Amino acid sequence: MASGATQTERTAVGWAARDAAGHLSPFSYTLRKTGPEDVAIKVLYCGICHTDIHQAKNHLGMSRYPMVPGHEVVGEVEEVGAEVTKFRAGDVVGVGLIVGCCRQCHPCKSSNEQYCPKKVWSYNDVYPDGKPTQGGFSSAMVVDHKFVVKIPVGMAPEQAAPLLCAGVTVYSPLKRFNLAAPGLRGGVLGLGGVGHMGVKLAKAMGHHVTVISSSDKKRGEAVDHLGADAFLASSDAAAMAAAAGTLDYVIDTVPAHHPLEPYLALLGLDGKLIVMGVIGQPLSFLSPMLMLGRKSIAGSFVGSVEEAEETLAFCKDKGVTSQIEVVKMGYVNEALERLERNDVRYRFVVDVAGSNLDGAA
Repeated sequence: MASGATQTERTAVGWAARDAAGHLSPFSYTLRKTGPEDVAIKVLYCGICHTDIHQAKNHLGMSRYPMVPGHEVVGEVEEVGAEVTKFRAGDVVGVGLIVGCCRQCHPCKSSNEQYCPKKVWSYNDVYPDGKPTQGGFSSAMVVDHKFVVKIPVGMAPEQAAPLLCAGVTVYSPLKRFNLAAPGLRGGVLGLGGVGHMGVKLAKAMGHHVTVISSSDKKRGEAVDHLGADAFLASSDAAAMAAAAGTLDYVIDTVPAHHPLEPYLALLGLDGKLIVMGVIGQPLSFLSPMLMLGRKSIAGSFVGSVEEAEETLAFCKDKGVTSQIEVVKMGYVNEALERLERNDVRYRFVVDVAGSNLDGAA
């Protein structure tokens, strides 16, 4: 049925990790009943993010098993609760990293619910009633309608999936730190899933974009394929020195320990280094690198539901799409291994609805 609440729990089939080895395999479980404010979704596609590796392999020391990852979810609404008016059966919708919040704290009341201290992650977490959350590498999800967004008509669902994490992760700080105006000079450090969206969104905002990578091997794809204006190999000391003080911001997407000084040096007066990579070790820098230039290091975490909607609308308006490799669920373990090696251009998206979730490729 299209509205009201179901009286029975749904059974879903997802691919779950059972331990810190992180290997995913079929797993059946029950979803909660569709409550009055819930949306029941048939999952169509789900992007694969580096965070999925961190969580599945317990890199952050907080993993709960069995765990169904996946937080760049695009699906079709199958049912809505009696109090849901924004969505109806048949709508194509998206779900990101957050599926719950307290609604009472300052972040929640200021449309920054991703910073709520009681936020509920879309997987590897528990709802207030104690039921575990499971992600989008699954046949279905039941999600509070507050955390569901509509996919714009005409936007390919598989292209939309990475915008729900990688896209909004870049869009949010550019907006919040007043870096969305045309004419700025920006740098994107690291050319993975988030980095490639950084290039595309910054270019669409009218910025001069420099891609920064550890070696010269990605120069061609950065400039020729993604449209970056310039390329810097951080291993080229002379080129890095020549570029010192030329950038208004650097989006740092590298999810591994690395020095900050080389990239702080690229910033001009009031420049911002925006850290986005999930790193389990302390980063360090010399304080004069900040002081002599009034520079700042900032962090940013995904984006709000409101910003996800803005990201989708901006990308639809500007014709921005993610560059993806679509795979079936049977390939997901190989995809995770390739992502760990940075062997993807630039985001894997699982064709969940087109996969045999019981185990065949």
